[in-house]
Amino acid sequence: MKDVLKELERRRDMARMGGGQARIDAQHKKGKLTARERIDVFLDEGSFEEFDMYVEHRSTDFGME
Repeated sequence: MKDVLKELERRRDMARMGGGQARIDAQHKKGKLTARERIDVFLDEGSFEEFDMYVEHRSTDFGME
């Protein structure tokens, strides 16, 4: 059971990274916050629960593969 929980936490961490550290750094370099960072600033702590964090798009148009 502990292994399953560790795997779930690993997947959550990956989902929180969005496009990866390089994309986060690119946003910061432009003086911008990521979407999750903006949510954290905008809402009161503990008032936001993210649903569907593992959802990925299925579009193949415009090179979105």
